[in-house]
Amino acid sequence: MVVSARSWLANEGGKHLVLMLWLGTNSWLFVKTFLMYSGGLQYHYLYKMLGLGLCISRASASVLNLNCSLVLLPMCRSLLTFVRGTHAVSSRKTRRLLDKSKTFHVACGVAICIFSVVHVSAHLVNVVNFSRGYSEDFPALNLARYKGEDPEVIILTTVPGVTGVLLVLILFLMFTSSSHCVRIHNYEIFWYTHNLFIIFYVILMVHMVGGALKYQSNVEAHPPGCSRANRSVPEEPERRDDAEMRCGEEARFQAHCPQCPTENKETFGVHLRVVGDWTERFTQLLLPDTRRDLDILPVVHQRRYPKLYVDGPFGSPSEEVFNYDVSLCVAGGIGVTPFACVLHALLDGWKGFRLKRLYFVWVCRELQSFYWFTELLCALHHKLWHENRPDYLNLKLYISQADNRQCISEERYRPLASRLLVGRPRWKLLFDDIGRTNKHKRVGVFCCGPKGISRTLRRLCNSARFPGTTFEFNKESFS
Repeated sequence: MVVSARSWLANEGGKHLVLMLWLGTNSWLFVKTFLMYSGGLQYHYLYKMLGLGLCISRASASVLNLNCSLVLLPMCRSLLTFVRGTHAVSSRKTRRLLDKSKTFHVACGVAICIFSVVHVSAHLVNVVNFSRGYSEDFPALNLARYKGEDPEVIILTTVPGVTGVLLVLILFLMFTSSSHCVRIHNYEIFWYTHNLFIIFYVILMVHMVGGALKYQSNVEAHPPGCSRANRSVPEEPERRDDAEMRCGEEARFQAHCPQCPTENKETFGVHLRVVGDWTERFTQLLLPDTRRDLDILPVVHQRRYPKLYVDGPFGSPSEEVFNYDVSLCVAGGIGVTPFACVLHALLDGWKGFRLKRLYFVWVCRELQSFYWFTELLCALHHKLWHENRPDYLNLKLYISQADNRQCISEERYRPLASRLLVGRPRWKLLFDDIGRTNKHKRVGVFCCGPKGISRTLRRLCNSARFPGTTFEFNKESFS
C-alpha cells in the first residue's frame, strides 16, 4: 500500500515530531553532562579516581531527572481536561496530541527504567573504584572510609546507597506490575504499586542530597594537577616540568546539594513596598505607630510579631546572570530586589562564576530609594577594588526626576556618589558601548521594572544595530 505523505503527516507527523524532540533533548542532556564531568576542571580529581563510571552515572542521572519530572504530566487528567476544553489555548492538532498522553507517559517510564539500569551499573563500578582508588591526598573526596573497604558495606551504610536500593526496589515493583498480563488479570496490583510513586519521589529527594560525588570548589587557587610539597603520589612528567603549576592552597571539595535563596546564609531578607491596603495593614502589624518612618524594622523583643509562612524558593531568570561572560542587570525602583541576591553572591565570592563583567543600572524616582542597598553596593565595590578588579562591576544609578538635585553626601557612600546621574538612561548609547566593548560575545540582559523599560530593552536586544554582539533578553516578574 502506497503511503500518502500528506496523510502520514496529518496522522503521525505531530507524534513523531514530539518524539524526536524528546529523544533529542535526552541525547543532548546525556552528552552535555558526560562531557562536563569528563573535561571539567572541578571534576579532575574525581574523574581520575572513578573514570568513565563518573561520567556515565552523572549523564544518566541528568536524563533520569528530566524524565522523572515529565512522567507525571501526561497523567494530570484535570490539567489535560482544562487544556482540551479551552479552544483559545489548544488547536485541534494539539488536542489530538493530548490523546496520546498515555503513550508519552509509557515512553518516559521506559526511559526511566533503562537509564536506571545504566545509572545503577555505573555507580556499582564507582563504589568499587572508591574502595580501590582511595585517595590519601584528598580524604574529603572519598566515599569509602579506608582503602579496600567492602563495596557492599559502602552501599548499605551510606545515604545514597540505601536510598538507591529502595528506589530500585520500588521501580522494579512498578515496572513489573505495569505489564499487560498483570493489568488484565489483577488491576488492583497495578493500581496500588503505581501509587508507590509518592514514596519514590520522597526517597528520590533524599537520594539527591546524599553528597556521594563532590566537585572541587577552589579551582583557581588550586589548579587541578598542580604540584604540592606533601603529595604522596607524583604527578605526570608533563605536570612536574611546568613551573607555573603551583598550588596556592589545598584542594577543597563540596557535594552537589540543593541550595535556599543563598548558598551559605541562614537568613534572608524580604523587601516590601507599601502601596495598598494589604501592605499598609501588614506594616501596621510590624511597626509601632511611633516608628512608621523607618526603612528597616527595629528589633523589639517585647513585641509579638505575626507568624509568617514562606513558600519557595523558586527559580527565576536572574539565576542565569552568572552563566554569561557579560551580563546587564536593569532595575526600576523596587525591581532591584531580585538582583540583590546576585550582588550578595558576588560579595561572597565572584571567582567561581563564569561571569567576567557585570553592568548594573538602577533607576529610581527619588534619592531615598537608593539607600535600600547602599551598604551592599559599597561593600561589593570595596571588595572588587581590594582584589584589583575595579572593572568587574560597572554601576550606574539614575534619579529619574530631573528637578531633584540631591546627592549622596555621606562619606561612607562616596563610591556611589560619582555614579549617581540625574535623568533617564540613554539606552541606545549604553547598548552601543556594551556592544563595542564585548564583540563576538553573548550578553545576558536582565530587567525587572516598569513595562516601558522592559519594552525598550527587548526592542534593543532584538535590533540588528550591534554586529558581532548578541543580546539575550530575560524579564523578571513579581507575579
